[in-house]
Amino acid sequence: MFDRLRHLAGERFFKRQLGYWQAASRKAKGLSLADLRELRRKANQLKRRIDVINHVATSRLTLPVIGSKAIRKPPRTEWAHRPEAWSGPVDPRGIAAIPNKTKIGNELTVFHDCYHSELSLRQVRNTREEDLAPFGIRMDVFKFDGSFLSLAIEMPPDSVQGLKRNHLLRLNMIVETERPQEMFARLNLRHGPNTEQIVRELDVGARELWVEFDLYYTQFNENRGDGMWIDLIFESPSMNQVVIRDITVIRRPRASI
Repeated sequence: MFDRLRHLAGERFFKRQLGYWQAASRKAKGLSLADLRELRRKANQLKRRIDVINHVATSRLTLPVIGSKAIRKPPRTEWAHRPEAWSGPVDPRGIAAIPNKTKIGNELTVFHDCYHSELSLRQVRNTREEDLAPFGIRMDVFKFDGSFLSLAIEMPPDSVQGLKRNHLLRLNMIVETERPQEMFARLNLRHGPNTEQIVRELDVGARELWVEFDLYYTQFNENRGDGMWIDLIFESPSMNQVVIRDITVIRRPRASI
């Protein structure tokens, strides 16, 4: 009962305030400069608070929902993961003139050997209805005087739990570029003191990219797996903008022969 009364009181207060600002907007042209200046001060104070509400509402109500775990999974998928930077807000959200080994959030690290960094990275909100990932990562590269540029994405500890050599790991990406960009994906599997690596070239002619890593042809020690990460490697990235709208990694067993 109390909540209902409070709601009704709030609605009546809102209607009074709305009526006040409707009347003020009609009278604004005839006000003295002093009164108009005071009205503008009040309007700006109100606008700042409305802008905060709109910002929060847009972030929380715009599709896809922040924290969404929706991932397209083929049959027999045993494990699936969308990295932190594509599933929720990270800190810092963006950075310019990025130094080597800069971390964005807890899982994403930028590696390069530029003498003068003209590289920026920013987390952006995905807003299209067909997007499953709440966020994307936009990378702007201007003059690039280095020999390598990569994004390292650390996988969570459960990525190697139960991982066997009869597994396939599939990397799915949605990528937009201003101009054609040569890209490679390198899977790194740490087992004890050793690290297995598999490199695959990405077909940048398509917006939705995927590659598979077959562990059968590696020397991965199933009993000592203790870490996994993926490097996205960019060749000759100067004067380009790359937006990675989504990244997911899934695990499934190889087909039996």
